[in-house]
Amino acid sequence: MAQSVLIVDGTAVAYRAFYAVRELSTRDGRPTNALFGFVRMLRQLEAHWRPDRVVVAFDGGSPAHRLEKCPAYKAQRAPMPDDLRAQLPLINDYLEVAGIPTILLKGQEADDVIATLADRAARGGATVRLATSDKDLMQLVDDRVRIVPPTKTDEELDAAGVLAKTGVRPSQIVDWLALIGDAADNIPGVNGIGPKTATKLLARFGSLPECFAQAERIEPDGVRAKLQAGRAVAELNVQLMTLDKNVPGVPDWAEVPAPAPDAGRLKAFFEKYELHRFAAELDGKSAPPVPAARPVPPKPANDQMSLF
Repeated sequence: MAQSVLIVDGTAVAYRAFYAVRELSTRDGRPTNALFGFVRMLRQLEAHWRPDRVVVAFDGGSPAHRLEKCPAYKAQRAPMPDDLRAQLPLINDYLEVAGIPTILLKGQEADDVIATLADRAARGGATVRLATSDKDLMQLVDDRVRIVPPTKTDEELDAAGVLAKTGVRPSQIVDWLALIGDAADNIPGVNGIGPKTATKLLARFGSLPECFAQAERIEPDGVRAKLQAGRAVAELNVQLMTLDKNVPGVPDWAEVPAPAPDAGRLKAFFEKYELHRFAAELDGKSAPPVPAARPVPPKPANDQMSLF
């Protein structure tokens, strides 16, 4: 029987949790809002999708090959908020007592680690779900790989969903993003080419190379001129936005263990950080009320554009 796999974009989910939950802290003033939100999202995802394997990947920095091609890559991003940074060790502690494997490789982005894991798991016959809000990962979607939003556990984005949302197929996502750019990563698109125009071009010609090869057929003249003027930008963007499915240091899929929570340590962890809702759930009791959520800022630092 094929396994079900959940791969979590840990850094993006931590950011989303930090901004989604109102100020929450222990009685001695230690912030726990990101920890609470992260745990809640992950437990809800596990409960809904019931995966056989769960892995959380964290960002370890921008890879050298992207910085060499584009020194300004992600350079505009604001530093991580101090209160979120202080909670990352707590999130790691939670994952450790919950028995959930984590991967963080220095100089490697979570997206590439996720791409490598997803490709290996899918080739091994697994059904793979990626918990992320990052549109770059839509390029990985196929008949075995889907995307699920961290905050809406009853939805998943398959290949048809990618087409409905963007107007292009998963195999065209890199070309589409290369044309429109990605402000979150400080990657400018082709000047004057927006999502609708990019979608029309790819629907007609199929790929970015074909757009350039058949440029004389592009109308109106202004669009053709903009595309030709931005050819170098678009081709560089393809290199920057294509995810690496062979990241060194990522373990073979067979080496990734299934979740193995330690119930006693887990309960002690929840009690230590006053996460009484989760401690009660472990005991099968009614959980205390959930802290009210607040809207996520449109573009929080280091988070990606939402897919949902």
